[in-house]
Amino acid sequence: MDTAEIRRRFTAHFAAGGSVGAHTVVPSASLLLDDPNLLFVNAGMVPFKPFFLGQETPSFQRATSIQKCVRTPDIEDVGKTTRHGTFFEMCGNFSFGDYFKEGAITLAWELLTKSEADGGLGLDESRLYPSVLAGDDEAVELWMKATGLPRHRIVGLGKKENYWSMGIPGPGGPCSEILYDRGPEFGPDFDPSTLGPDMPFELEDRLLEIWNLVFMQDELSAVRSKEDFDIAGQLPQRNIDTGMGLERVAFLKQGKNNMYEIDVMFPVIQRAEELTGRKYGADQLDDVRFRVVADHVRSSMMLIGDGVTPGNDGRGYVLRRLLRRAVRSMRLLGFEDRALPELMPVSRDKMGVTYDNLVTDWERIARIAFAEEDAFRKTLQAGTQIFDLAALDVKKSGGSTLAGDQAFQLHDTYGFPIDLTLEMASEAGLKVDEDGFRSLMSEQRARAKADAKAKKGQHADTHAFRAVLDSHGPTEWLAYETLETESSALALVQDGENVNVLTQGQVGELVLDRTPFYAESGGQAADAGRIEFDGGVLEVLDVQRPVRGLVSHQVRVLEGELPADAPNLRALVDPEWRIGARQAHSGTHVIHAALREVLGPTALQAGSYNRPGYLRLDFGWSSALSPAQLADIENVSNEALRADLAVTAQYMTLADAKDWGAIALFGETYDDTKVRTIEIGGPWSRELCGGTHVSHSSQIGTIAVTGEASVGSGNRRIEAFTGIEGFKYLARERDMVDELTGLLKTQPGDLVGRVADLMERLKHTEKELAKLHVAQLLAGAGEIAANAVDVNGVAVVAQRLDGVSGGDVRTLATDVRARLAAGRPGVVVLLGVDGDKIAALAATNDEARALGLSANDLLRAVAPHIGGKGGGKADMAQGGGTDVSGVDAALAAVATDVARVVGA
Repeated sequence: MDTAEIRRRFTAHFAAGGSVGAHTVVPSASLLLDDPNLLFVNAGMVPFKPFFLGQETPSFQRATSIQKCVRTPDIEDVGKTTRHGTFFEMCGNFSFGDYFKEGAITLAWELLTKSEADGGLGLDESRLYPSVLAGDDEAVELWMKATGLPRHRIVGLGKKENYWSMGIPGPGGPCSEILYDRGPEFGPDFDPSTLGPDMPFELEDRLLEIWNLVFMQDELSAVRSKEDFDIAGQLPQRNIDTGMGLERVAFLKQGKNNMYEIDVMFPVIQRAEELTGRKYGADQLDDVRFRVVADHVRSSMMLIGDGVTPGNDGRGYVLRRLLRRAVRSMRLLGFEDRALPELMPVSRDKMGVTYDNLVTDWERIARIAFAEEDAFRKTLQAGTQIFDLAALDVKKSGGSTLAGDQAFQLHDTYGFPIDLTLEMASEAGLKVDEDGFRSLMSEQRARAKADAKAKKGQHADTHAFRAVLDSHGPTEWLAYETLETESSALALVQDGENVNVLTQGQVGELVLDRTPFYAESGGQAADAGRIEFDGGVLEVLDVQRPVRGLVSHQVRVLEGELPADAPNLRALVDPEWRIGARQAHSGTHVIHAALREVLGPTALQAGSYNRPGYLRLDFGWSSALSPAQLADIENVSNEALRADLAVTAQYMTLADAKDWGAIALFGETYDDTKVRTIEIGGPWSRELCGGTHVSHSSQIGTIAVTGEASVGSGNRRIEAFTGIEGFKYLARERDMVDELTGLLKTQPGDLVGRVADLMERLKHTEKELAKLHVAQLLAGAGEIAANAVDVNGVAVVAQRLDGVSGGDVRTLATDVRARLAAGRPGVVVLLGVDGDKIAALAATNDEARALGLSANDLLRAVAPHIGGKGGGKADMAQGGGTDVSGVDAALAAVATDVARVVGA
C-alpha cells in the first residue's frame, strides 16, 4: 500500500466519522507558524494549539489533518534508527469538547484493523499492543471493551511514555500509544503484562509506536520535566489530540525495515547508488549515509518550499545544516560532484504528487538549494586549508591530537562537519579531542535550550489577556473604517498581571472594547496616536495582539490617572502616521510586483517591514542586483504610481484567493474560511494582506529605491522611501549634486565624467607616490644590511621600521637579504610599526637554511612578544601583531633564537 493510499484512507475514515460523527478535513498548515516556542511545526496538533489553549474557538468540534512536521533535536541519529527522521507527516484526529477516550480508541482501532477491502489499513491485531498510563484503569477498561483484547495485552507505562504536555503550564493529559510488534528479528520476546514504567531499550525497535492518543483533560500549573509536574485541576472541556506516523505505517504496510525505504524516499537512495557506485545494504556505515541523504534532501526541499532560506541562525541554520549533511554524506559515499541537482528532483517528483507547490515553485526551490551546495563546496575548500594549517601546528609541536576547540571552530564558524574533521585527521595520522568538541557543543546546546526556555515564558504572560477575551469577547477592531472611536477600558496589564490604575509617567497595556488602532502585523508597524479620557491623555507607544481576537495598546500616561474601568475614552490615530503607513505598505506591494516583472516570477517576498515613509522587502534571490535592474525596478514602480492604479480589498476563501492568483506569503497563517486580498492594477498585484492601504497607487507619491544588499544565502533586501520621505530623499540627492557641481565647477550632466577623471588622476598620483616611497625604502636597504650583527657566524638583521606597512616590509626584507655578504649565512627580521599595527617579516638565505635556520621558526619566536601570529616557509614568513610595547623584546629574541639553533 503506497503512502498516498494510506493518506487517503486515513482522511476518508475520519471524514466519515463512524459513531462519533464526521470530522472536518483541515489541510496541512505551513511548517512555519508564528509561535515563539517553535522553529517549525513539530507535531500534528501545533496548528490547533490556540483551540487547546482557549485562545480561539474553533468553527468545528471534530477535525482531522495530515500535517507536515520537522523535528531536528536528534539530527545526528538520523539514519541510525527507525525512529529518527527530520521531516515527517503526522496523521491526526482531534476533538474539541466532543468525543473523548472511548471515541478516540474505537476510531483508531477500527482504522488499523479493518480489512483493506473495507477501506481500513488491515494490520494484524495480534501484533497490536495498546499502552496506557500506569494506573489509568478507565483507559484499560475502554480498550478491552473496544477491542476485545485480554487485560494482559494492554501495556502499562509511566509518565515518560504516556503523559503529554507542552512543557509549560497549560493543558495536559494521559496517553495511549498503539504499539506494533515487528517480530523476534527486531528484539527479544516479552511479556506485555510485565512491562513498565519505561519501555526497555532492547524492545524499542520491536514494539514500534505507530499512534499516540492524547486524552487532554488536566490543567497543569507547573511543568518541571516530562515526569515532574503539578496538576491544578481539570480542563473546562476535555479534548482529544492524536497522531499516527504516516511514514511508520507506510514501512509496515510496504514490508520495509524503516522509513527510508518507503515509496516516497527510497528512489533518492536508488539515485544515490547510481551516482556513487555503491549499494545500499552492503555496508552498515554506508547505509546510514544513504539514509541521511534520503531524509535530508526531502526535509530541505520541504523547508525551502515553505519559505526557509539557508542562514547562520534559527530556521536558516537548520536548513543549512540539513543541506550540508546531505552533500557531505554523498562525499563520504565517494561522489564529489554537485549532488543536489541529481537528487532533489527525484524527491520533488515523489512529494510533488501531494504538495503541488514543490512543482509550481521548483525554480525558486532549486535555485536556493543548489546555490547553498555551491557555497558549501567552497567552504569545504577553505575549511580544508584551515584544517591543514591546524594539523601542521599539531605535528610541529610534537602532538598527535587536534584540540576540541579547533574542531569546534571548524564546525561552528566554518560549517565544517565533525565527521569530516575526524576523517581528515585520521588521514593525517592524528586524533581529535572529541570529548572537548562535544563538551563545547553541549555548552552551545545548553545556551540554546536556556534561550528557548526563556521564550516559552511568553505564553505564561497571556493569561490576563485570555481572561479579558473570555469575559468580554474579541475587540471590535475598526482600523479599516475610522481613525477615531469612543471606547471603554476593559483591563490594564503590567508585567502580565492586572492592575487597577496607571498614574502619570507609568507605562502599561490597555485593552479597549473597540479601537481604530492598527496592531503590528504582516510587516506593518503599529499605529501611533493618543487616547484621551476625562482628566488625562495617554500616548500610544505600541499596539499588539497578545491573543488572537484581542488588541492591546501599550500606553504612557502623559496627564491624569487612568483607572482600569475608565469609560468614555477617545482613541485617536495620528492621521499623518496612518497616511505614511498606508503609502509604505502599498508601496511594498508595488515593489514586490515590480520585482517579479523585472526579475521573473520566482522573486518572491520572504519578509517585509514598513512604517511611515519607509519600506524594506526581503526576497529570494541568489545574486546581487545590477544598477540597471535596480533602476528598472524603481521605474516600473513609479510608472505604476503614475498610472493611478486602483487599490481594492476583497474577502474570499483561501482556495478562491489562490485560484484568483493572490500570493500567500511564506510563514503567514490564514483563515481557511475568509481571507483579505489586496489588488493593485488587476492581476498585476494580488496578495493576501491584512494591512492598511491607499485607494489609488498615485497616493503613494513616489518610490525612491535606496539600495539592496544580501541578508543571508539566497536572500536579498531592497529598501526604499515613499511619500514625503521619498521626495525628501530625492531632494537631498539633488542638493548633494548641486554642491558637487559647485565644488568641481561643472554641469550636472558632466558630473560623473568629471569625478571619474579626478579618480583616474588620483590613482595615477598614488602610483607615482608609491614608486617614490619604494625607491626611498630601497635606498636605505644598503645601510640596514650594513648594520647586520654577527651571531655565531650568522649575519643577523633585526630592526624596527616606523611608518612602514606590510607590503613595503616584504619588499625591503627581500632587498636587505640580497645585500648581505655572499656566501655568508644571513637572516633578516623586520617589524614595520604603523600606529598600533605591526607587520612582521622574516627571511633567510640558502646558507642560513643549510644551518637549520627557518624564517617560519624565527617568526614564531617573535610573534608572542608582539601579541601576534603568522607563518610561511623556511625562506620567508610573514605575520602581524598589535602589541607595540613588545617590539624591542621581539627583536632581541631573534639573536637568541639564532644562537640556540647554530650553537657556539
